[in-house]
Amino acid sequence: MKAGMAPETPSSATHPSIRDRSPAMTGQEIAASLVPPRQFDGATLESYRPDPDHPSQAEAVEAVRAFAGSRGGGGGGLFSRRKAPAAKAGLYLDGGFGVGKTHLLAALYGMTKGRRYFGTFIEYTALVGALGFQPTVQLLKGAALVAIDEFELDDPGDTMMMTRLLGELAESGTRIAATSNTPPNALGEGRFAAVDFLREIHALAARFDILRIDGEDYRRREVSGSAVVLDDAGIDRVLDAASGPVVDDDFGELLHHLATVHPSRYVKLVDGLAAIGLREVATLHDQTDALRFVAFVDRLYDERVPIAASGTPLDEVFGADMLGGGYRKKYLRAISRLVALTSGARE
Repeated sequence: MKAGMAPETPSSATHPSIRDRSPAMTGQEIAASLVPPRQFDGATLESYRPDPDHPSQAEAVEAVRAFAGSRGGGGGGLFSRRKAPAAKAGLYLDGGFGVGKTHLLAALYGMTKGRRYFGTFIEYTALVGALGFQPTVQLLKGAALVAIDEFELDDPGDTMMMTRLLGELAESGTRIAATSNTPPNALGEGRFAAVDFLREIHALAARFDILRIDGEDYRRREVSGSAVVLDDAGIDRVLDAASGPVVDDDFGELLHHLATVHPSRYVKLVDGLAAIGLREVATLHDQTDALRFVAFVDRLYDERVPIAASGTPLDEVFGADMLGGGYRKKYLRAISRLVALTSGARE
């Protein structure tokens, strides 16, 4: 360095790129990963704190407790012709984000004895993609519980496939519990109207006891706080101070890499990371890129990986047209999570 010149800012090249990670997962590995997110390890009904202003939250606790205690009471699974004494063999928790649905589902998982699975809708569809439909049925068949978090519709074919999968599993006595931001008979509302799809989705609704969990309405709730924006030097300082492996990438390059990795493998893409740097964030306008990014953010949030970002604030990453469209709830949930993850990466 010449005399009188300012020290050079460390380059992002000093940190590994997420593009160096191209994880592969077998169907058995995907199945083994079907457990609650790390932050819900040990979740119980007792550790859930119902909001007294919304009685449905306390009612949901008791509904989950009753569902967990009724194992074997109805016999025959979801499609049995035998008359169940009380509840159906499926439980569907419907409510806005932030009301504790995942906590309750994880608590139910913890209360269930025997073989059990916990995953998002996309993880189960990925399992079918990796193994095939009938091998997936054989793998999950006879489980005490299949828990499906975030049952949100992105594709009518996937939903029809999932309803078929649930039917075959139920014949083996497997019980199903699901959460969603959308009631089952309204999945795909405003997006899909095919006769076959509508028939399948209404059949799905009939298989569950459906419980609405109220809370602060997502349509009226402002996301608290704003995403933290750093300059390049600030990102370097955050990454250099991290206590474990980090990755550092241009936002556009991240999006390109996400397109080459199936969303079911994003869990391995972020495995072990202590922080991630995203430079030159720009507003998203492509729906496919946006949905992949949402899935990636979900995995970062599950693993509590802080994001150090420059460019457009990450709470403004989804264009106005997207926030006004059919995936609004997905994007609002992602914004809430991005605010939390960037606040964890302050200098």
